[in-house]
Amino acid sequence: MIFSIGITWFLGLRIVPGKSKAVLVLGTVYHVAVLFVFKYFTFALGEWQLLWGKQDMQLSIALPIGISFFTFQLMSYLFDIYYGKAEPQRNPLKAGLYVALFPQLIAGPIVRYDYIARQLEHRRESFLKFTAGLQRFVIGLGKKVLIADYLAVVADMCFRSGTELSVLSAWLGAVAYTLQIYFDFSGYSDMAIGLGKMFGFDFAENFNYPYMAKSVTDFWRRWHISLSSWFRDYVYIPLGGNKVGRLRWAFNFSVVWLLTGIWHGANWTFIAWGLIYLAVLLWEKILGLDKRAGIFTRVYTLVVIIMAWVIFRADNLSAGVGYIGSMLGVWGNCFWDDVFITQLSGCYVILLIAVTGSVALINNFFTRLSRTPYVWLRDVCLLVVFVFSLVKIVSGSYSPFIYFNF
Repeated sequence: MIFSIGITWFLGLRIVPGKSKAVLVLGTVYHVAVLFVFKYFTFALGEWQLLWGKQDMQLSIALPIGISFFTFQLMSYLFDIYYGKAEPQRNPLKAGLYVALFPQLIAGPIVRYDYIARQLEHRRESFLKFTAGLQRFVIGLGKKVLIADYLAVVADMCFRSGTELSVLSAWLGAVAYTLQIYFDFSGYSDMAIGLGKMFGFDFAENFNYPYMAKSVTDFWRRWHISLSSWFRDYVYIPLGGNKVGRLRWAFNFSVVWLLTGIWHGANWTFIAWGLIYLAVLLWEKILGLDKRAGIFTRVYTLVVIIMAWVIFRADNLSAGVGYIGSMLGVWGNCFWDDVFITQLSGCYVILLIAVTGSVALINNFFTRLSRTPYVWLRDVCLLVVFVFSLVKIVSGSYSPFIYFNF
């Protein structure tokens, strides 16, 4: 990371906006090569040997934590200078601070240089910002420890069982993982945004209640906003965006979603996950479903999201397809069984809280409460969440964030 920061800072000083394309290409090739070596080379080598029927070379390269996030931030630095959105940072320590800022270093959100460049020079800490950041941190901590980690137990049990599950058990596991990954990742983003605010930084929001989306297109306007906007501004638009012919537009769109899948990891499941969204989004564009809102579009959107998360979560493609088969009952599995009853009876309260929290109900309630004399109730609730989170952390085992893997 330190070496990449030094290379990027050096190249940034030599970029003339709109002119130094060779320098920009050099920096981009370097970062893509680093990402490929550490994240994808082992996978590519294994697939190559499998293709040729050879398994004579075994290689294991440790994946640096957060490499996908800090590499994209470093590339953002070069792009923003080239497009004239920001000035190059003369101070190498401040360039390093932009990349290695610890609250969001490991799992985002991906902070764009043009968004934070001024804050590196002129941010101001305050008591109000610190308390607001602390409150946001506690919300994220509670999401992760009190909701996501409990749902993980149900999801892991169901995905380990695979095709042996009943239809309802398979759906329970898929829904549990759908909620788990949201509360796990949005919880991390809340904690990062809160910590940043405590130090005087304002990071952009990364989630906007994605499971309230009226279409799959709308879902991707609300989910992992920093990643989708990164691909839009630095890949899709430079390729021509939608200002080109239909075939070229379809090509641009396909490149973005193939890269989105690959970005998440070196596994065919992630590539398939990206291609599923590519197909569904193209279908929505063709039929105009992205501009409609109704019961049908909302239900089908949730079904697509849940099915896609199954492929994303599965160890391999065959396991993912097999699990979806269990959800649809194609293996002749029973509709429900004792496992479903046992699991549901142990997690229905957490599921209810998670479903309520994944939409804007709780947030709207506390927003209205903050405008009344009973605003102190919000702080009491946050204190309770903080205490219970500490108890859970002390008594529980190590449970890393899901996006630490990416």
